Amino acid sequence: MKRTFKRVVVIVIDGLGVGELPDAGRYGDSGSDTLDNVSRAVGGLEIENLQALGLGLIEGVDRIERVKDPSASYGRMSEASPGKDTSTGHWEISGVILKEPFRTFPEGFPPEMMERFTAGTGYGYLWGRPASGTEIIERFGREHLDTKRLIVYTSADSVFQIAAHEKLVPPEELYRVCRVARSLLNEFNVERVIARPFAGEPGGFERTERSRDFTIGPPGRTLLDRLTDRGVPVVGIGKIGDIFAHRGMSRETHTSGDMDGVDRTVEAIKAHEGKEAFIMTNLVDFDTLYGHRNDPAGCAQVLGDIDGRLPEIIGLLTDGDILFVTGDHGCDPTTPSTDHSREYVPLLVFGPGLKRGVALGTRSTFADLGATVAEALGLSGLPNGVSFLSSIS
Repeated sequence: MKRTFKRVVVIVIDGLGVGELPDAGRYGDSGSDTLDNVSRAVGGLEIENLQALGLGLIEGVDRIERVKDPSASYGRMSEASPGKDTSTGHWEISGVILKEPFRTFPEGFPPEMMERFTAGTGYGYLWGRPASGTEIIERFGREHLDTKRLIVYTSADSVFQIAAHEKLVPPEELYRVCRVARSLLNEFNVERVIARPFAGEPGGFERTERSRDFTIGPPGRTLLDRLTDRGVPVVGIGKIGDIFAHRGMSRETHTSGDMDGVDRTVEAIKAHEGKEAFIMTNLVDFDTLYGHRNDPAGCAQVLGDIDGRLPEIIGLLTDGDILFVTGDHGCDPTTPSTDHSREYVPLLVFGPGLKRGVALGTRSTFADLGATVAEALGLSGLPNGVSFLSSIS
């Protein structure tokens, strides 16, 4: 297949949903509508660049200004995979659709799992059931410091989260524990083991930016694997390396926050000027710092900060480049839940050499984005997704 483009940049705003999916009720997410509900909660969002791209024109989006002449093409994507997790969302974007859901633990982790964890890691544990990440470290932080037992908890997703104070258990030791746990939990079909380092004193504990995911890995060959095999440089920025179990990447760059993530994205675009590259960035602050903490004002600030940096990225693009802006699931901070929400995600597609204002409608799977990237970079053979490149080029 002939390559028609050189650089493709995908920016995933983690947790940015645009309305409940038809099956949201099965996940306890009826009424979730992350973008509109955040806008409603704060009295309107200051995101003029996302508006100019056409965010407000997406079906189901009601609280964002509808511009007459959008600079991008726009639509929304349904998740075909079961679940509403970061990993499954990103994997589906890259062309891998799950057939069966990962196991979740609404009643807590079974005794045999925790016995293996204790025996394998050498650490005792506290809790072992669903919890809010910020609340659980306040609840058990002092006991953790006194006993050196690790705080273990889950959520509505298939996650095994391990929290530890950095002064007591340094991050590298926590990562070692997570790697051991990862190897022990594969047979329980747990999608992610997450290291949750925190710092501070009782009454003022705070999670640090050194969180790290240890995923079971995509159950198939992704767009990233296939591009790397073809010799196309693949750059993963933020959590991308962790999400894909460090597969299919030429370079991984961990970041300390969204603005650092944008900085690293700008650097990657400049480093591949005139060259082929696939750059995928996860901006996680919307989800981790504010969505899970039911803080719509914080979510609004994050969107405003990202919006303010978009002209810098767009200004670096040439006729041979494509920029996608999307999400991986919802994380509505205005609902009682502190978990992810089962939602559509936005689809904005911009390129100096592309058509503008094309309504891409509702895509049946996130994999349509991956199929479009594949065609743009001259790759064939992705098992899922329908490319819409011909509609915009």
